[in-house]
Amino acid sequence: MSKSRILAIDDERSIRLLLESFLSKKYDVFTKSDGLEALDWLETNLPPDLIICDIQMPKMDGFEFVKKLRERGYTKHTPVVMLSGVESTKARIDCYKNGAQDFLTKPFNPEELDEILKKNLEPIHFAKKW
Repeated sequence: MSKSRILAIDDERSIRLLLESFLSKKYDVFTKSDGLEALDWLETNLPPDLIICDIQMPKMDGFEFVKKLRERGYTKHTPVVMLSGVESTKARIDCYKNGAQDFLTKPFNPEELDEILKKNLEPIHFAKKW
């Protein structure tokens, strides 16, 4: 069975490296520094199984990226986990309204991220243990 593919988008190089380091043990990870670069990458690559996206980025923020992502047929249903340095109910609600499945604040707990990824990549209907 092949590894799930995850696209991680963040303008902070340290976050991209952290995500790649943490996730590459279980997943095939691709990183991009902003929403525009990610959209360009999506044009010429197989769609990922899940996307992790920062909210505050130059060129195209996470909200605009998710909006554009949802307009495309082949990525319309791709799960998105939003990352933010801002912990607020409004930010969470905006993420959900824009089509994200989950929201995680930075700095994030790797164990929590792992559970969020499993929840989105292996929906509860396919849970192997309870």
